[in-house]
Amino acid sequence: MHSFDYHPVSIVLPSPAKLNLFLAITGRRADGFHDLVSVVAPVEFGDTLTVEPRAHGFSLECDEPALEIDERNLVLRAARAFAAVAHWKGGAHFSLQKRIPTGAGLGGGSSNATTALLALNQLAGAPLSLEALTAVAAQIGSDCALFLSGGPVVMRGRGEQVQPLPPQAADRLRGRPVLIFKPAFCIGTAWAYQQLAAGAPTGYLPAREAEALVEGWIDHATAPAEELLFNNMEAPAFSKFVALPVLLDRLREDFGLQPRMSGSGSACFALLPETAPVAAITGKIRECWGPDAFVAETRLA
Repeated sequence: MHSFDYHPVSIVLPSPAKLNLFLAITGRRADGFHDLVSVVAPVEFGDTLTVEPRAHGFSLECDEPALEIDERNLVLRAARAFAAVAHWKGGAHFSLQKRIPTGAGLGGGSSNATTALLALNQLAGAPLSLEALTAVAAQIGSDCALFLSGGPVVMRGRGEQVQPLPPQAADRLRGRPVLIFKPAFCIGTAWAYQQLAAGAPTGYLPAREAEALVEGWIDHATAPAEELLFNNMEAPAFSKFVALPVLLDRLREDFGLQPRMSGSGSACFALLPETAPVAAITGKIRECWGPDAFVAETRLA
């Protein structure tokens, strides 16, 4: 659990990426969002956010030139939301060291926003409880609240309903080696959901079936993490971006892995045995996707 101790000086916090180990989109809601059931785990790999106190106002700089640093950025939106809810008159300057690729399904922007909330709560002397921070995070983005957990969770609703995995189930995930890899292209989240909606109801997994799959894995005390893996957003992505399934099939055939796409893509991941030939796997990824493919070896947090 995160600490909310008061710090009058600069704060440096990790801003982790996430992986959707299990993702079932169960249907479209009246408000236009989609309902889902997802088991999500943060990873040790991620960005770094440095927060310096200011007398007033919020500003942002980033070492990734392509990232917008104006009012569209979730960090600044989170800062203003925090100030409004906490009735805080202070300010801060954010410096974001960006390592999580964008357009990847790894939750980088949401993680940055939630990390900003945590930092500001420390700077302000912890005026908001974890429950209140969770409510603010849920208003900023559907998958922001999960980053307050510090470990694997089950998300429901549009992603704002977050429940920690039971300890025994979480222990089967924590510390697992994982390789994250992404091609040079991105997949738009809105496009991916539109494809699912266009094929409704075929592409959706009924909520009762999704819940049964998750509960079955949780209750099976010795079931390995690989038996949990599922993502029904792969179908529309794979139908257009054939480089994804081609590589994943190669990794299954050549290395016995069970790779999956995370979220709406385009990033994919593979849980690894401790003795996995990471260099050879990385070589295969870059052979298929080119030398610019992003690859990061990390562990589930």
